Amino acid sequence: MREYLAVFGIALGVTYLLASIARLVAVRVGAQARVRDRDVHAVPTPYFGGPAMLGGLLAATLLAERLPFLGSADATVFHDVRAILAGGALICAVGVVDDLIELDALTKFAGQVLAGVVVVALGVQFVYLPLPGTFIGLDQAQAMLLTIVLIVGSANAVNFVDGLDGLAAGIVAIGAIAFFVFAFILAVENGETRAIAAAMLTVALAGVCLGILPHNFFPAKMFIGDSGSMLIGFVMACSSISLTGQFPPSSLAQGVGDADANFLPALLPLILPFMVLAIPFVDMVLAVVRRTRERRSPFSPDKMHLHHRLLEMGHSHPQAVLSMYAVAGLVAFGSVVVSLLSGWQSIVAFLVLLVLSGIAIILAPKLSSKVGP
Repeated sequence: MREYLAVFGIALGVTYLLASIARLVAVRVGAQARVRDRDVHAVPTPYFGGPAMLGGLLAATLLAERLPFLGSADATVFHDVRAILAGGALICAVGVVDDLIELDALTKFAGQVLAGVVVVALGVQFVYLPLPGTFIGLDQAQAMLLTIVLIVGSANAVNFVDGLDGLAAGIVAIGAIAFFVFAFILAVENGETRAIAAAMLTVALAGVCLGILPHNFFPAKMFIGDSGSMLIGFVMACSSISLTGQFPPSSLAQGVGDADANFLPALLPLILPFMVLAIPFVDMVLAVVRRTRERRSPFSPDKMHLHHRLLEMGHSHPQAVLSMYAVAGLVAFGSVVVSLLSGWQSIVAFLVLLVLSGIAIILAPKLSSKVGP
């Protein structure tokens, strides 16, 4: 656990420092968000949070490779990590180009698919589909298709929800912490190695998301842009995919405290990205349905996202973000609790999370008054 904390710390610190440099570069090259009718910011704001976060992930990986415990598990950890970072660098580059010249939706989609293909080609993909009481092996075509669908869906979901200062980075940070807790506890309870690519990536992802927040939270000094939102959605999805390759389904039957976790831990790597990114995914589905019914492109922008509606209801900018954090935390950690506990323990734990989320939402107005106008 101490090595994971070190990885988290270096990811956070390097991202925080690189963000200042990235912001200056963005201003110099003109990569700034113009003020448009559908936006909520009032002044042009620089992009390039993505390259700063990618730098944080790379720094965290370099540190992890040199740590005694994680570094000794190179074959089981860093094969997947390097493959995911290669795809992440590609999708970040696509986002940087989009931040500079605004790519059309089809070109950006093609870049996302290509990043998914790179990851699959380097050996990171689903190897089985978990079902209640059993699992189904996947052939190469099925595994590739399922992997790419999850990657592209996650990248787009985070990109869609990135409409308020700090919203996307904060939600993904919450989801990454929840997934790290899930992966680590699952390994401990089932007697598997604690050196896991998914755990290393998600703890680093949480670090880079929290490292960018001082620059990105309201009032934002910089935006993470498409380069950042697609990157963190991509890494979140790939982390869950990597977990299924390291843990055979037969090793995922033990929950916490001798609880029978049945098929849920095996299923969770498939559904957890959708659960921890529930708000972005719901927002994306609603946007696609809304735009399709209006006979517009599903990727055409509008001002009808969930966060826009919260603002229209009278919530302040920070209050809307903090409220969505609370809901994201309930869904993410609630999913982990239900998967690893059973019986009355899972019910009690979920009720505690529900109460804490309710308190957080109630306190959001007071907290928002302290973090911004």
